[in-house]
Amino acid sequence: MTERFTPSVLTANDLLEGDVVYLASSGHWTRRLQEAQLFTDGESASTALAQAQAQPDRLVGVYLAAARPGPNGPEPTHFREAFRARGPSNYSHGKQAEGLC
Repeated sequence: MTERFTPSVLTANDLLEGDVVYLASSGHWTRRLQEAQLFTDGESASTALAQAQAQPDRLVGVYLAAARPGPNGPEPTHFREAFRARGPSNYSHGKQAEGLC
C-alpha cells in the first residue's frame, strides 16, 4: 500500500551560516517559511529533495517538513517546525532580531 503524501516544504540548514532555510518556488533558498514552496505531490517533492541532498557543500540536514497553506504562505503543522521557523531561542538574534518570524 502506498503512503499518502502530506503537503510539505523542503527545509535544511545552511552549511556556512547555520540558519534554517527553505526552498522557495523560484528555486532559491530563503530564511522565511512563508516564502517556501508548498509541495502538494510526492513526486515533485522527492525530486526537489534529491536535488537538495546533492548540495552537501551548501546544505545539511535536508528533509521534507509537513506544512499547510496559510494566509501568508506555508505554516508548520508540528511544533518542532514552528520552533525552527522562529530561529534561535537563547536570545534575540538572527530571524528574531530582524523581525522575520
